[in-house]
Amino acid sequence: MSSIRVMPLGGMGNVTQNMFLYQVDQQILIVDCGIGFPDHHMPGADLLIPDISYLHQLLEQGNTIAGMVLSHGHEDHIGALGYILPELPEFPIFAVPFTAAFAQKRLEDKGARGSVTPVHDETHLQISPTFSVEFVQVTHSVPETRHLIIRTPAGTIYHGSDFKLDPHPVDGKVSQLDRIGQLASEGIDLMTIDCLRVESADWTKSESTVGPSIETTMRETKGKYIITLMSSHIHRIQQTIDAADKCGRKITFVGRSVEQNMEIALSLGEAHIPKGMQIDKRDIQNTADDKLCVVIAGSQGQEGSSLVRAVFGEHPVIQIAEHDTVVFSASAIPGNELPYYAAIDELCKNGVHVVYPDILKTLHQSGHASTPEQQELLGLVKPTYVMPIGGADRHRVKFLEFVAEPLGYTKDAVLLPNSGEVLELSASGPKVVESVHLKPRIVDGLGIGDVGPVVLSDRKALSEAGIIVVVVPRVKGQFRPKDIRVISKGFVFMKEADDVIEFITSTTAELLTTFKKKTSDEKLRRSIEHTLSRKLFKIIRREPLVVMVIADTA
Repeated sequence: MSSIRVMPLGGMGNVTQNMFLYQVDQQILIVDCGIGFPDHHMPGADLLIPDISYLHQLLEQGNTIAGMVLSHGHEDHIGALGYILPELPEFPIFAVPFTAAFAQKRLEDKGARGSVTPVHDETHLQISPTFSVEFVQVTHSVPETRHLIIRTPAGTIYHGSDFKLDPHPVDGKVSQLDRIGQLASEGIDLMTIDCLRVESADWTKSESTVGPSIETTMRETKGKYIITLMSSHIHRIQQTIDAADKCGRKITFVGRSVEQNMEIALSLGEAHIPKGMQIDKRDIQNTADDKLCVVIAGSQGQEGSSLVRAVFGEHPVIQIAEHDTVVFSASAIPGNELPYYAAIDELCKNGVHVVYPDILKTLHQSGHASTPEQQELLGLVKPTYVMPIGGADRHRVKFLEFVAEPLGYTKDAVLLPNSGEVLELSASGPKVVESVHLKPRIVDGLGIGDVGPVVLSDRKALSEAGIIVVVVPRVKGQFRPKDIRVISKGFVFMKEADDVIEFITSTTAELLTTFKKKTSDEKLRRSIEHTLSRKLFKIIRREPLVVMVIADTA
């Protein structure tokens, strides 16, 4: 009998970069292809994408990609398509129409080849002789989110990425629990399930509870009502539109992401705006402030976003005045607290009225299921084995304690592979059959994966302690120790600055005498840079980036 191999390339032990490989015999099905966000240890990095070196290895061994299926339209599930697809052979990609439109736009933005085929829920999608997929509707913080029933000759998988069980969703489309139960009655061998909010014991509040808070704060606003939120959160934008309509305000969208997403949502009927209510952002100046609602991108305080440029008075069309109200209808993503609160701090310092979830909790509701919701879905699907995904390591471990064990699952039935481990599910049960080292792939400007640990280490040193350049003259092959110059940038010396410079100069001169004439310049530089860094740390307790330059003259 065949077996199923499962390899998460992301979304395992971290919240982002979701990409899963399911392999049966020599066929591979990919689910999702998302980006991640760099932390403070990665200065200068724009974003992270999955490491697909293991997938390349599988292809070199003669395996083929049957296709890819996308669960929903969030960036951590579709945002890496434009980076990853050019590195792989062509294969079909499927998603429901709304997600397909979002994903297609991401490909076009990057100029990447490939098209995403829209599939309707009732379709029994036969991707290859090995894989067939059915889509099941669930609620989340982006429209048309789907869980997947993946059937193979080796068993059936329920792929349950991000979800919540919202009884009163804004669009009225509740999670299809009856259908899930019907499909699950056929038998599910493995279930993956979103575990991000397993620490919350209370049922996640409905998205529809946010609308009244938006309307209340809007009615209290004397000037412009400026609201920032996740650009893909169409249901929250719809509630903002509805509130603006009731308050007699025109609405406009500012920021590339929110403008693009709303264009797609309106074209597919996922959002609606009353006729004559929307104005072009370039016409803001022609509308009275108390008659205007602005939905602006940049809810995480991202550098260069429309919101941040407006906060610092650098946006070409939107200026924020003291009588305006700025509403953050989004919480800070874990790890992104600094830029998020920096934007709020700057607004407060400028005398602008700011409202955010720390003050008014109902301005934001999570799109992820809490413990009781996870229990309800797990109890409905009744898989033989369950694997929590989409959370940090603590979430996966607590899933066993809070969700699975109370439903009678043993530790052996809850699969917690470490990042990079390949899990095989066969008639004899699950086991780890391979372990792969997954490296962070950094997108840095136009480069992909070019930023390694050495570059990151140098950048970290630069940001924390500056740089010291030691220029050593060499005339006709002879070093001139007396003419050594020390240049520093971003490094604030102590009062004993002259002593530090003298120490660097004398130490370099002394080190030069220890090398043989045949020593290569590269080896000499590396050795002196390393020794200077080590000795400097003992004196000043900081580690600036030390660079030695040999200046040859005739």
